[in-house]
Amino acid sequence: MARTNEDALAAVQPLSVDLRGLQRVGARPGFVDYLVQIWNYRHFIAYDAKSRVQSGNRRDRLGSAWLILNPILNGLTYYLIFGLLLNTGRGIENFIGYLVIGIFLFQFSSRAITNGARSIQQNRAVIQAFSFPRATLPISVNLRELLANIPVLIVMMLLVLLVPPTEDVTWRWLLVIPALALQWIFNLGVGLILARIISQVNDVVHLLSFALRAWMYASAVFYSFDRFIDDPVVLNILELNPLFQVLDIVRDCLLYATVPSWQSWAILSCWALGALAVGAVYFWRAEESYGRA
Repeated sequence: MARTNEDALAAVQPLSVDLRGLQRVGARPGFVDYLVQIWNYRHFIAYDAKSRVQSGNRRDRLGSAWLILNPILNGLTYYLIFGLLLNTGRGIENFIGYLVIGIFLFQFSSRAITNGARSIQQNRAVIQAFSFPRATLPISVNLRELLANIPVLIVMMLLVLLVPPTEDVTWRWLLVIPALALQWIFNLGVGLILARIISQVNDVVHLLSFALRAWMYASAVFYSFDRFIDDPVVLNILELNPLFQVLDIVRDCLLYATVPSWQSWAILSCWALGALAVGAVYFWRAEESYGRA
């Protein structure tokens, strides 16, 4: 028996194991590998966005109608205060359409950025239970807001067509699509940046609403810069605002039948692509920290 054990031990040969191909569980992958992982989860992102759109307002009797009623009621409120009482629309051609576009598109960015920024914090239990690229959460939220706002944007265009002074449909209306695409990309980039910040410092949530309100006032949602600002330097600085560029491009296309300047497209494209690039890298660098207590 002892001899058998000695023979078995002699037959065991040491094996060399190459540890270079192993990776720590939960370790952050390379950036390109991370993008590939996100692409592999594209079906989950699409399913999650669609399902949340369908169930988002299920508890309300009017359901998804509130997505349309909220900007309409906001627009009516701002029209009564700024249009009638303060007369900020003086000198603006088709102020009602001007205001409708401003309110509807600002709400799109506001909802997308707010919900994207809180996506990590609100899904902490899911993050702790499953292994997946965390960026899929803010991406899904932004896709959900885009899908939810499709009927809202259609209503916006119908209001421009039906509420006097009415506008005619021209080929320039097609330019609204790339403008909204750039707006969505910008929303996603900012959401990724804020998602990481809020996951580490939750107090920023309380400041976000104030920042968005200030952004709205600085974006000419319900007034024109030209009426209140004479300094060309200050005016040029304010017009670098990406949301102002979105509103200006869409208003040119829908209300004034003019082709937006290439400068407007260039500014908006730089903001959108820059925000997405910075947001993706910034979010990826903290991939291992999400969901930790």
